[in-house]
Amino acid sequence: MALFYALFVNPQPQPGQELRLITRHKVSIVFPMPLYYRDKIRAVPGVKDVCTWQWYGGQYKDEERNRQRFFPRLGAEAEHLFAVFPEWKYSEEEKQAFLKDPTGAFIGADVARRQNLKVGDRVVVKGNIWPFDLELTVRGIYESDTGDSNLYFHLRYIEESLQQRGSQRSFAGTFYILADSPESVPRIAKTVDDMFANSDTPTRTESEQSFGLSFLSFLGNLKVILMVICAAVTFTILLVAANTMAMSVRERVREVGVLKTLGFRTETILGLLLGESAMISLIGGGIGLILAMGLCALVRRGPAVVQFTKTLTIQPPVLASLLLLSVLIGIASAMIPAWNASRTDILDALRFTD
Repeated sequence: MALFYALFVNPQPQPGQELRLITRHKVSIVFPMPLYYRDKIRAVPGVKDVCTWQWYGGQYKDEERNRQRFFPRLGAEAEHLFAVFPEWKYSEEEKQAFLKDPTGAFIGADVARRQNLKVGDRVVVKGNIWPFDLELTVRGIYESDTGDSNLYFHLRYIEESLQQRGSQRSFAGTFYILADSPESVPRIAKTVDDMFANSDTPTRTESEQSFGLSFLSFLGNLKVILMVICAAVTFTILLVAANTMAMSVRERVREVGVLKTLGFRTETILGLLLGESAMISLIGGGIGLILAMGLCALVRRGPAVVQFTKTLTIQPPVLASLLLLSVLIGIASAMIPAWNASRTDILDALRFTD
């Protein structure tokens, strides 16, 4: 549980994520923002580029019955999309084909794999929020360590479809911001939010990671929930380990008497017992982490509940912390029985028959 707390509440940013921010409506992401915010944000010092996004939603094939088929569909300013995501891997020919085709789609490798799509295939998405359907052609496939589970299409597709119905788009869903350095990220976020603080449409600007984690708030106070569960599980494991070590030490009291007869000091015997317990706990913790890494791999291959689940990994600091915690639990559980056994008199230890 400590692993999940570290992964879900304080995950480490992937390469490229540390430079990106997302601006959305302060109240909720479902509320739009004026489109002219884009140019004002672009003029903020430290901002390299801004890409406007618009959620489309819709229904693709039978995904209402099979949620495994779901994937996000996003309208984006194609001329800025690739600049904001420089870590993407794709073919330059496919990129140019996408930029030239107003009905083109650029999809992630995970979408292509799960939906069995390839370049040139048609994708039709029925509109359930917007009053029109998407009729797209896959022009390119990208791969990314920060997530490749989205479909992107030209934002002007939405604009032109609305114009045909006598409407005009003057709003945006979110603004993706690329900063010039990690040090500029906090300043840009504060500057953007202060700029629109007194407007009719205030904003909230946060890092890409924080934006993904905000979706977990729908589950409630996740930090408190995980902390309570972590504390309960750790306490239970400590009791079980203490009982196990107490039984193990009790069965070896005669061995302690033999060691004392051979001249081993009390401190040496105590160190041997505690070291054995620490080593057993370390091995158990290592096995548990191997299983946890396998679980993370399964989560990465599953549907993206939130974007960062596609990059769920155990970072070295988390790995080291959990191994240290397993050693501490082993030592704490063995401390009292090992201390009592090491102080047992030689005669009492040799006469012990339980």
